Amino acid sequence: MNQWSNALTLFFSLLVEAVPFLLLGVLLSSALLIFVDERRLIAAMPRHPLLGALAGGLFGFLFPVCECGNVPVARRLLVKGAPSSVAVGFLLAAPTINPVVLWATWTAFQHDPSIVFFRLGFSLLIATAIGWIFSAQVDLRPLLQSSVAHAVIPPSTSLLQSGTFMLGGSGQTISRFGANGAAITPPPRVTIGERLPLMVENMVQELRELGGMLVFGSAIASIIQVGVPRDVILSLGQGPVTSIIAMMVLAAVVSICSTVDSFFALSFASTFTSGSLLAFLIFGPMIDVKNIGLLLSVFRSRAILYLFVLAAQLTFLLTLGVNLYLN
Repeated sequence: MNQWSNALTLFFSLLVEAVPFLLLGVLLSSALLIFVDERRLIAAMPRHPLLGALAGGLFGFLFPVCECGNVPVARRLLVKGAPSSVAVGFLLAAPTINPVVLWATWTAFQHDPSIVFFRLGFSLLIATAIGWIFSAQVDLRPLLQSSVAHAVIPPSTSLLQSGTFMLGGSGQTISRFGANGAAITPPPRVTIGERLPLMVENMVQELRELGGMLVFGSAIASIIQVGVPRDVILSLGQGPVTSIIAMMVLAAVVSICSTVDSFFALSFASTFTSGSLLAFLIFGPMIDVKNIGLLLSVFRSRAILYLFVLAAQLTFLLTLGVNLYLN
């Protein structure tokens, strides 16, 4: 009975710490989705593959979305003709390289600020490297699902030919790429009063999806901490290699939102190595079970396999270096 009491205490403490950041993240991502014209930002992106991947990774500061919101945004970028390096760099980095997540990580790990800086640096490095690798595929359409590939503007076409969601000038056709691959064409002029209900609707939908994952992830963290024997956790958590593998697998399975995953990782701080905590915080937002379903709506399975293998290898090598040389 005492174990259940401890588990409930840990569960509710994780929720109390994480919910404000989840609400803030949903609010910002919904506002930017509805009100920001990403066409102009895409047009300003560098065309050089390496610089484009780096810019795409930093794009998350303008569109602070978690791993549930990055896939729709990356899909819009591809459909509007953004370079593959920009779209892939954004896809992998945006769930981590954004102000809400970095603030949450800082709040959780104030006792160890190096976690925050390594998470930022390693996430950006991995996203940039993989975006650069994908740029070798000049036309990304063979790696995309057919419904998405048919809607993509070829690389040689002007980025400004298609409109953006709910934005545009007079006489311009504005298209939104829907979840089923169809083009939805709203009226060319949309007032703020008409946009606000859409923003609220998007917030409610994201809170319903992400809130459920937060509760699920917090429950798993509480059960593991209380139910798994301490010696088992210590045997996995103190090994420089086993701790990383264990936390990467946990990150992929738990699929907790990047807005609040730092509080989940914090519950393992006393028993797992710093490198393994970083592996959880870096790899989970890039590739997890929940995200694979979303990725399959955009990419073919072999492209997702490339993303998974590259992200896993780079995360393992970088965090192993932390365990071996900095602990």
